[in-house]
Amino acid sequence: MKPTFRPKPLQILAGGYLLITIIGTILLSLPAATADGSRQPILDAWFLATSAVSTSGLTVVDISRYYSPFGQIIIMAIFQIGGLGYMSFFVFMLSLLKKNLTISRRVVAIESVSGAGELSLSRFFKAVILTTFSFESIGALIFYLSWHSELEPARAAYLSVFHSVSAFCTAGFSLFSDSLVSFQENLPINLTISLLSLFGGVGFIVLIDLQGFLSKAIAKKRPRRLSPHTRLVLAAMASIMAVSFVTIILVEPFRGLRVGDKILAALFQAISASTTDGFNTVDIGALAPSALLVLIFLMLIGAGPGSTAGGFKISTFGTLVLAVWSFLHGKKDVNFQGRRIPDETISKAFFILFIFLGVAAFDAVILANTEEASFLQLIFEISSALGNTGLSMGITSSLTPVGRILITLTMFLGRVGPLTLGLSLLGRKSDGDYHYAKAAIYVG
Repeated sequence: MKPTFRPKPLQILAGGYLLITIIGTILLSLPAATADGSRQPILDAWFLATSAVSTSGLTVVDISRYYSPFGQIIIMAIFQIGGLGYMSFFVFMLSLLKKNLTISRRVVAIESVSGAGELSLSRFFKAVILTTFSFESIGALIFYLSWHSELEPARAAYLSVFHSVSAFCTAGFSLFSDSLVSFQENLPINLTISLLSLFGGVGFIVLIDLQGFLSKAIAKKRPRRLSPHTRLVLAAMASIMAVSFVTIILVEPFRGLRVGDKILAALFQAISASTTDGFNTVDIGALAPSALLVLIFLMLIGAGPGSTAGGFKISTFGTLVLAVWSFLHGKKDVNFQGRRIPDETISKAFFILFIFLGVAAFDAVILANTEEASFLQLIFEISSALGNTGLSMGITSSLTPVGRILITLTMFLGRVGPLTLGLSLLGRKSDGDYHYAKAAIYVG
């Protein structure tokens, strides 16, 4: 009797996102999804569905004009599910029905949000859902107050909900043809988008830790201390954004804008790229090459793990910096604020970086031979897809079929994660019960 195939938790996790993408592709290819009632080509529908489930925001069409309200709502539903992770909804519904997770489903849930295994899964995912809808509701209310005087109430409410969900899920989809360029001087809109993206991008693990810390502080309870993960994420994000903001201000003139608006635009784009929300208030294709390189750097790094954002994650970057710092100082252990980072974590960080750079290089070689675009434009597009950001220099709609397929696969890899996808394709990891003799390998 042949052994029954039992998919591993990571394979189930990757398969779940693939299934959502397939369903989204079918729905977006329906005539009811388009404004003129025609069928969208299946390749373009697949591209959009993958972009939505990966919360990338890259699009080959203007979704504000091409899709009907039905199609736009489908896109919003997909990036809401993609941003939170479908396991969040699954576990939340089970908790409402008073059902317990099986062991296999529990493992999948833990893998879907790194760090959740240290908490009660039911409580964790309840907090994820409630936190999400709370932030999105507040954001929608602020947007409505900004737009209700200019638009019909129903239209203002629809735009408010769509953009609030898109911002918190760091999806970057906008129902304005120019993204948010027409609001580049609107302080409430800029700040609301940025704050929603920051809260969505920092990660639910950090948000729940911060909530616990603040609750104890208000109640004057002890001990109260943020976890090493939270401290590393917050410190790394603050440092990266500050350096990037200053750099963009120095290298990009933002011609035609007043000083205050230049500062606002630089801050907005730094946050947009770092949290991978993908909104833009300036023409990205017109930015200076040095400013574009900063955005590429930010898009690849991304924000916190267990968040709605993409990238190889800010904690991974922080771990790599600490590892290099320890190596340069001749230290055997990698430490952070009195704690030692496990060797396994460091190995994972280097593996993720290696895969990200490898995928980017592979894509660049292929696209350089198939697309009519500059190399900088291609690298920017690849970084945006891999980091699930959605910023573009304006070449997405002109990609060839090969380019669209490759960018689509890259977005999916960025959403599932190279570590998750790699481990799901490999067999069980085994350290073995023996060690080979050391080999003399000379490097450097």
